[in-house]
Amino acid sequence: MKTAVAEVSLSALKHNLLQVKKLAKDSKIMAVCKANGYGHGLIKVAEALSDADAYGVARIEEAFKLRASGISKSILLLEGFFSEEDIPVLSVNNFQTVIHTEQQLAQLEQSNLDIPIKVWLKIDTGMSRLGISINQVEEFLARLKACPNVSDDIVAMTHLACADEIDNEFNHTQIARFTRCVKAHNLSKTSVSNSAAVITNLFYNSTWVRPGIMLYGVSPMQNSSGSENNLIPAMTFKTKIISIKSILTGDKVGYSGTWQAKQDTNLAVIAVGYGDGYPRHAKNGTPVWLNGREVPLVGRVSMDMITVDLGPHSQDKIGDEVILWGNELAIERVAAWCDTIAYELLCQLTTRVEWKYINTD
Repeated sequence: MKTAVAEVSLSALKHNLLQVKKLAKDSKIMAVCKANGYGHGLIKVAEALSDADAYGVARIEEAFKLRASGISKSILLLEGFFSEEDIPVLSVNNFQTVIHTEQQLAQLEQSNLDIPIKVWLKIDTGMSRLGISINQVEEFLARLKACPNVSDDIVAMTHLACADEIDNEFNHTQIARFTRCVKAHNLSKTSVSNSAAVITNLFYNSTWVRPGIMLYGVSPMQNSSGSENNLIPAMTFKTKIISIKSILTGDKVGYSGTWQAKQDTNLAVIAVGYGDGYPRHAKNGTPVWLNGREVPLVGRVSMDMITVDLGPHSQDKIGDEVILWGNELAIERVAAWCDTIAYELLCQLTTRVEWKYINTD
């Protein structure tokens, strides 16, 4: 009996990329596949998203894995390089880099490269994370344009802090700051939109869009699911029932007895736990999908098992399939019950989980 399985639909990934193309039809698409393809498998994801114009990763190790798998398209290091020793490696492997500090710029100027590197200049418009301030842009641009190690086609980029909140006025503040900066410095190539901005059309005239979570069928917007935006969940996380038992009114379940039965009922023990990456902090009532219905988690999540209340008249059997999230049960709902976000659930599955890739095209 197979227990915890993460089934990834390559067809869903392709479908979701097509939705990005429909929404951002005038922009090039950088498919963000950092963090092991948001937990879906870096190489398989990149291959499925081959119709994207480029790939975005966080670390140089991820870029190496893509190149080693035979992927020749442009790859951008979204956090840039961390050491001057990385700079020749970027040049040789045709990796593009974000520049967001003066230290990076100085190291780039001091390098001696045969092949210049394409640079994306990150401008902080209010998120106060990575990026140079607007009043540094003139100096950075002058130095980048004078540097023989930098190719001519510099892309100006920023990141929106609140794009998942459609009515948040700070989105328009950031966009206005970026737009003024771009116009003041006559920058023709830009990138602003993450998944949320793509869906809400917050910045429609970017040269590049950088979708991430929406490619995996998950909504970047608060209080919504991917299906509401014509996205298909790429991952179905599932397992099996390994035990069924009857309990009486008043019986307590699990470590510390955090749940107590209000009626005589049947429980199923399910083969998944925090050892597989299922969230230990999932609350009583967190839904799982079983035989066409939702049933609630009861008791604490253990390393290898969870327990659900089947109800007093259940007909479920040992070996029946249980879906923890996927098409039948939106991961966004599960994340809400766990006081977290879908991104974290996807990225924290462990190596004990069996991975299966399907393609229905």
